Amino acid sequence: MTPLDVSGRSPISLAEVVAEAPAVVRVDRKYLVPKPVAQQFVDLLPVEFRALEIDGRRTTAYSSTYFDTPDFHACRAHIQQRRRRWKFRSRLYVEDGFCRLEVKARAGNGTTSKHFCDIEPGSHGRLDRDGTDFLRTQLRDLGFHDVDALAPSLRPTLEATYRRSTLAAPGLALRVTLDEGVACTRNGHVVELDPHYAIVETKGGVLPGAADRLLRELGQRPRSFSKYAAALSLIEPTVADNDVRRLVGHHLHVRAAA
Repeated sequence: MTPLDVSGRSPISLAEVVAEAPAVVRVDRKYLVPKPVAQQFVDLLPVEFRALEIDGRRTTAYSSTYFDTPDFHACRAHIQQRRRRWKFRSRLYVEDGFCRLEVKARAGNGTTSKHFCDIEPGSHGRLDRDGTDFLRTQLRDLGFHDVDALAPSLRPTLEATYRRSTLAAPGLALRVTLDEGVACTRNGHVVELDPHYAIVETKGGVLPGAADRLLRELGQRPRSFSKYAAALSLIEPTVADNDVRRLVGHHLHVRAAA
């Protein structure tokens, strides 16, 4: 499938996105959208939504390593729809050679907060004492009191790669990400997003914003979906998620790694 085209939108720099459209505390809504509908969505968004451009490039390759406990505590929390849950990953922005650790936590009121710690690109996918201490500090501050028992057992559990386009509306404090070519790998197995679909994620306030309203007009509905939890549940037989299994053969495909 042809990649989504965001060239018709005005550009916005990374500095502007960080300064004027922060996404540190927000409500995230995810949609699995057929590519033709996703392109309609891009074309019909209000003009306030501008395309992130870095060095003339409007997409960025992401590589993420997720960390979890041996019994997949973070994954199970998402599948069980716990009101308070978290994920922890190392994320590499491939073209930019930039890497950081990220803690993504969901509060009981449905808002999501992200906390970052810059690390050397060569440390991507590895977790040392400083990284574990960073996780402990952030989760303690957010009231996750079991972190001390969980942190020592964290280990890499899944690799995820994809390409992302970002659209930001600074004056509205809204942001949209468009993910394509998603592939998640673990233990010789790969879970891929069907090339006819994109993952559209809106990041904004408690009430649905302009992007969510447009997606609804285009017949799309938000769903609870996590790349990490979906892929892990399809690879690991001990992690069950019947909702995700309904997507296999349509939205998602499972194959052996090359």
